[in-house]
Amino acid sequence: MKILFLGDVMGRAGRRAITENLSRLREAWKLDFVVVNGENATSGAGLSGAHARTLLDAGVDCLTLGDHAFDQKDMLQFIEQEPRVIRPLNFSKSAPGKGARLFTSKSGRKVLVAQALGQVFMKRPFDDPFSAIDPVLKAHPLGGMAQAVIVDMHCEATSEKMAMGHFCDGRASLVVGTHTHVPTADAMVLPGGTAYLTDAGMCGDYNSVIGMDKAEPLRRFITGMPRERFTPANGEATLSGVYIETDDRTGRATKVAMVRDGGLLQAAAP
Repeated sequence: MKILFLGDVMGRAGRRAITENLSRLREAWKLDFVVVNGENATSGAGLSGAHARTLLDAGVDCLTLGDHAFDQKDMLQFIEQEPRVIRPLNFSKSAPGKGARLFTSKSGRKVLVAQALGQVFMKRPFDDPFSAIDPVLKAHPLGGMAQAVIVDMHCEATSEKMAMGHFCDGRASLVVGTHTHVPTADAMVLPGGTAYLTDAGMCGDYNSVIGMDKAEPLRRFITGMPRERFTPANGEATLSGVYIETDDRTGRATKVAMVRDGGLLQAAAP
């Protein structure tokens, strides 16, 4: 399979980059399945139902969320109606929606997508992500029930993301970090055959402070005083993420490549 994962969609600029470019990438790279983290797509905080539909209509097969999963209140109902949106497994025991789901690609292959939230440096205490993801992987053995398994590890600490990569090695096709909005340069295939990237980066305007218009973050860093709300930067966005190819028989990754398309960042493609 040929799979693309794109990092956190940031505001209008990120949505526009997806709607204007994803169909081109799907055709050029012959993609079988596309996963996008959409948790900052609506005004930089959460994902609304309307914006979820926009991204899905653009060709996204699955949208993952994160710690801002329900900042847009209509997502509480929307996620129950739209199975292509998943929230973190360990968000809350009473949270609506699912934290993992088995999808069928257009070519008929089964793809499991799961998401977990980290604990280190996060503003809220979440349940242990390792014990949350373990039974999901055991129930969907790689190369058996699922031809591919994708794990989105949404957290701050690079060490926690790396630990999750090794924890899932040989049991997932891809473990990729999200949340920090800055792409890392460590794309690799781990010894057990799991493709790994510490952070996919964001789909947003990099002439910013992690996707936000520069003025207010700079003011707060310099003066220690807020004046206005943060607003997403709205210049040309870079699509940032990771591309993998997998062996259908084993589900293991045979290729991994960083993706950066458009905007300010140096281009990277499979």
